[in-house]
Amino acid sequence: MENFEHISIVDTKAKLDAGAVKIVDIRDDQSFEQAHIPGAFHLTNGSIQRFIDANDFDTPVVVVCYHGHSSQQAAQYMLHQGFEEVYSMDGGFEMWRMQYETQSGSDEKGDQS
Repeated sequence: MENFEHISIVDTKAKLDAGAVKIVDIRDDQSFEQAHIPGAFHLTNGSIQRFIDANDFDTPVVVVCYHGHSSQQAAQYMLHQGFEEVYSMDGGFEMWRMQYETQSGSDEKGDQS
């Protein structure tokens, strides 16, 4: 794949349910903490190397932002880092949250408060 591909939220959900992709969320810290796609990795300048080290380059990656615009640049960047199959999710997290469940930062950490 020389360029990233676009993917719908429906196709993203299907691939996620099948365990066939990793979701990376590039939104700001506070937005990610409030809600994100279950299992999403919060990709920031400070965490990108950790993601690269933890995942094989043949791991399919779906990049998520707010509305599906910023994710396109980040998806292209992920290709340049060596990932072979990269998608930008059309509609972004805002479209996802209208149809599917989300997770908050406290859910992810297992807090019971």
